[in-house]
Amino acid sequence: MLQVLNPATEELVATVPAATPADIDAAVARATVAQRGWAAAAPADRARLLRRFAVVVDEHVEELAHLEVAEAGHTIGNARWEAGNVRDLLDFAAGGVERLNGRQIPVAGGLDVTILEPLGVVGVIAPWNFPMPIAAWATAPALAAGNAVILKPAETTPLTALRLAALALEAGLPEGLFQVLPGTGPVAGNALVEHPGIAKIVFTGSTRVGKSIMAKCADQVKRLTLELGGKSPNIVFADADIEAAAAAAPMSFLDNSGQDCCARTRILVQRSAYDRFLELLTPAIEEIVVGDPLDERTQMGPLISRAQLDRVRSYVTEDLKGIRGKAPEGPGFWFPPTVLTDVPEDAPCAVEEVFGPVAVVLPFDDEADAIRLANATEYGLSGSIWTRDVGRALRASRAVRAGNLSVNSHSSVRYWTPFGGYRQSGLGRELGPDALTAFTETKNVFISTEA
Repeated sequence: MLQVLNPATEELVATVPAATPADIDAAVARATVAQRGWAAAAPADRARLLRRFAVVVDEHVEELAHLEVAEAGHTIGNARWEAGNVRDLLDFAAGGVERLNGRQIPVAGGLDVTILEPLGVVGVIAPWNFPMPIAAWATAPALAAGNAVILKPAETTPLTALRLAALALEAGLPEGLFQVLPGTGPVAGNALVEHPGIAKIVFTGSTRVGKSIMAKCADQVKRLTLELGGKSPNIVFADADIEAAAAAAPMSFLDNSGQDCCARTRILVQRSAYDRFLELLTPAIEEIVVGDPLDERTQMGPLISRAQLDRVRSYVTEDLKGIRGKAPEGPGFWFPPTVLTDVPEDAPCAVEEVFGPVAVVLPFDDEADAIRLANATEYGLSGSIWTRDVGRALRASRAVRAGNLSVNSHSSVRYWTPFGGYRQSGLGRELGPDALTAFTETKNVFISTEA
């Protein structure tokens, strides 16, 4: 059995059965049958059911949000947005069902066309940091493209996924088409990855586990999308609006308590603006409201677990200087907003993914130095560039090795634009106008017109 704890109180929320390899095998068999009927259905009918699924999710946004607060410790505002994002992803994917077009390619002596066919059964392994939206990133387009989906949520956050599966049935999706099987990674996750009836794995999580999954998929040449770790830079040039950059910096790494692969945890500030930036950043960090996730005023909640709290603490030793905010004491996995200064650029807290409310501020001298620092990690997921110089913004955007960049903002994930990382931040792209094609095979057909 899996125990689900409330991260803010450490109280037991629920216990959930853990799937076995036999459970996975039975689920794949059910999904295989359901997928054949789903793929044969008229595109308009599939789109209509997905839109109905979106409507049912919309009717349960508040319920889903409170489940997310209870199992993940997210602030209620964030949790409502996440439930709404699932609804929006379903709507967006439904719009692509009837636009999943092949091509006609000019050839001599006949007609050549391409056909986009569904893969079959897709396995999705979702993380605990954004349980609802990230699960939907893969599930919605995979279903829209004519596949069945088996979702294994993270051990600590299975409740919203189970509820979404129930809502899918309520909306009229066929039995077996979208199944949720909670379980541990080494048992249920491994069984999903190694099952020959699974055509593709979509995994979001650590780079270490992603590498292991990639190696296992290689044995069957199994399709794979990976969204892994990050250590994203927030580059502030001296010519930027320093007040705006400092005001925006806290929530660029404190959203979801820093448990975000896109968190801008390396704040790189040009040396001539460094002191002014810190002067403005200090009160902004100290004023962040950390507390009860159900309080509408709360900006940051707890970490997900005791293990994660211990991990974050290991990076912030007492000898390190910096800015520290406030956090509740007593039950719950609380850690205060923290900005570390005067640390070496190769210190563990400066190059490793802490996955908590901790950032470092590093000075740089010029544009070349900024780019050097920005690229000085194994990751390449996201980042921000603050400058009033359009030419510099474009040069830096080209030079920073990351899949998702923002200029004079921190927004980089939208369901209608592509998302994914360079280097050890992942493989493939999710979301955006091509999301459905990632769950298809391209078949080429030549029809001779010669007698």
